[in-house]
Amino acid sequence: MSSKDIKSKINGGYPLHTFEDIKDIYSLYIEDKKSRDLIEKAYNYALKKHEGVYRNTGEEYIHHPLEVAYILAKLHVGPITISSGFLHDVVEDTDTSIETIAKEFGKEVASLVDALTKIQRLKLSHDQGKINFTAEDHKKIFLGMSKDIRVIIVKLADRLHNMRTAEGLSTERIERLSQETLEVFVPIAHRLGLYTIQSELEDLSLKYLRPEIYHHIEEMLNKKMKYRKKSLDSLMKRIADMLFEKHIPFEITSRVKSIYSIYKKLYLKGHTFDEIYDVLAIRIITDTELRCYEIIGLIHAIYKPIPGRFKDYIAVPKANMYQSLHSSIISGAGDFFEVQVRTKEMNEIAETGVAAHWKYKEGSKSSRKKEQKEIESKLHWFRDFVAMSADNSDDAKNYMDNLRHDIFESSVYVLTPLGKVIDLPSGATPIDFAYKIHTKVGDSAVGAIVNNIMVPLNTVLKSGDVCEIKTSTNSSGPNEGWLKIAKTTSALSHIRKALLKKTASLLKEEKIIKGKETLRESFKEIGFSDDEMISHISNKNILEKFECQNVDDLYIKVHNRAVGPKQIIDFLGLKSKQGYEIKLDKIHDTNDSSPVIVGNETKIATTLGNCCSPIPGDDIVGYITKGKGVTIHRIDCPNITRDRKRLIEASWREDLPTKNYPVDIEIKATDRSNLLTDIMGVISQHNVPISAISAHLHNETQTTTFTATIHVSDSKRLHDIFNVILNVRGVYEVDRIIH
Repeated sequence: MSSKDIKSKINGGYPLHTFEDIKDIYSLYIEDKKSRDLIEKAYNYALKKHEGVYRNTGEEYIHHPLEVAYILAKLHVGPITISSGFLHDVVEDTDTSIETIAKEFGKEVASLVDALTKIQRLKLSHDQGKINFTAEDHKKIFLGMSKDIRVIIVKLADRLHNMRTAEGLSTERIERLSQETLEVFVPIAHRLGLYTIQSELEDLSLKYLRPEIYHHIEEMLNKKMKYRKKSLDSLMKRIADMLFEKHIPFEITSRVKSIYSIYKKLYLKGHTFDEIYDVLAIRIITDTELRCYEIIGLIHAIYKPIPGRFKDYIAVPKANMYQSLHSSIISGAGDFFEVQVRTKEMNEIAETGVAAHWKYKEGSKSSRKKEQKEIESKLHWFRDFVAMSADNSDDAKNYMDNLRHDIFESSVYVLTPLGKVIDLPSGATPIDFAYKIHTKVGDSAVGAIVNNIMVPLNTVLKSGDVCEIKTSTNSSGPNEGWLKIAKTTSALSHIRKALLKKTASLLKEEKIIKGKETLRESFKEIGFSDDEMISHISNKNILEKFECQNVDDLYIKVHNRAVGPKQIIDFLGLKSKQGYEIKLDKIHDTNDSSPVIVGNETKIATTLGNCCSPIPGDDIVGYITKGKGVTIHRIDCPNITRDRKRLIEASWREDLPTKNYPVDIEIKATDRSNLLTDIMGVISQHNVPISAISAHLHNETQTTTFTATIHVSDSKRLHDIFNVILNVRGVYEVDRIIH
């Protein structure tokens, strides 16, 4: 066996490349001397730092960054990305710091290497503990990608070479590596349109995880190729002759469907091998879109197309920008073949996706941020991905589940009236479509027109539907019902935020009303009418004293207990009007239904104070109120400190009948998806009635405050439900409200 064969064997059967091989590729599109020097400097630096280190497969370690850089150069990425490919393991595996990389190669290279190092450290920490990658690790990988797409392109090249050379690892590590590749790296390669990388990663993963199935499919393919080679050659020759006669420029090749793609159809979709019409395909490359349609028309005129198998991805591109015409035909020998027709540019994008679209262009003034924005506009799903990653409130499992549902598994392609394709998950509705267009479109949606027919907002959309959203400036915005209609995480998130904003507005009005009522009662007790109260508190001095812009702000502060009624009355210097006294012996009631005993009496008219909502089990006291008898307060209620002379002893009756009492509570929590649903769920599960709930989102801290009215029999029951609510993920405080 030659030394070249030995090197090929330790590189997973692939040829080992040298720096000169890589240089030959990037020299074709990178002419700037500084850029070339940067790449060569990165190679020499990596060569020096990895000197004397060997991989598990036996070759010198430098061959790994060499192969990663080679894969990147084949994608025609820029010098920053290729340099990062050479250096991606230097910080992790040597004594080099990120600061040194920044000093030697610049901040951009250092930023990419830093992100890649953090991902690598996650992997190594789990390798040592023999623990599988967790959702938290995967989330961090995608968070890094959302900030700079070059991170994942380098990581995909790194993963591809690791998979090519995985046979040197233990069986357990190979299986973990393959499973993670299928779950994390293949979906993102697909979404980025990196078909060549995606396809090879899929096949290698299947080969390691299900070798018997892999080799069985490989054997069937070889037999089919042998059997159909003559028919395929004949078909290609006849099509080539026809196009040559028509003076149509073309290139014609054949391709075999990937083993993993066949595996999915056989084992996941239940097809037989003979039912897979696109196992063998003819690919025709021409110069213009118009030629593509002309060619497919000429082929259909000679060969019978299979009904339902024509797909126009030129007019309606896939979410990863893939464009091509597909048609399955029956050859003269009666064999099934797929024909793919596309332009040269479409073919490049079909093979290398986003990398082809953003090939490095010498002298380009495009910045990383500008390029990232352009990616978001071209790959419309990427905008949602970035937004989802920026919203870091979800736990890792929710994040990965949402990413898989909204991004990776989107399979419904809906068109706007202008022909833009919006990809959605199965079951999505016009609500999801509206929020994919823009948040404002979603918030102001009042109806939808699908295929020129007005439909309700809960209509399930199908691929090929043309959807138009009707909006109105007078729309009341999202309602609770939309949460049951929407299917995408982005739409649900926007709806919840809109509802919280609406709730905050209603909550403000409620606070004003309650604060005003609390203040009115206090002024009434010292003999002042509503008009007199308003006249006093509208004074500029009192608003300045309590830092309020207007009277409504003062009411809110009173409701929130930031300002007490006594403070206001004392600041104004008001005293009880002469003759305004209350005598207890004049307020006896005629029944004994009161739950409390005042002094030794059970027939005194009593009411439970709305401000502190006392319930059995609370320590209580009575407060003599003119015209109302005695108002019962909790003993720690701040509202009873105004006039201690009015207080009277009170206690709960021992023969108290079972009854539920309303209690206003406040719940503070870190904001996340489904938080309100979880809180409502645990309250309901413990059979605690709830008559009102509202929420306020604090954007600056990403926390939410809920106020609710629940009904409990006594303070012990209240304490128990508090403990239950505190067990809800994200909740950090529950307390009673005193108005």
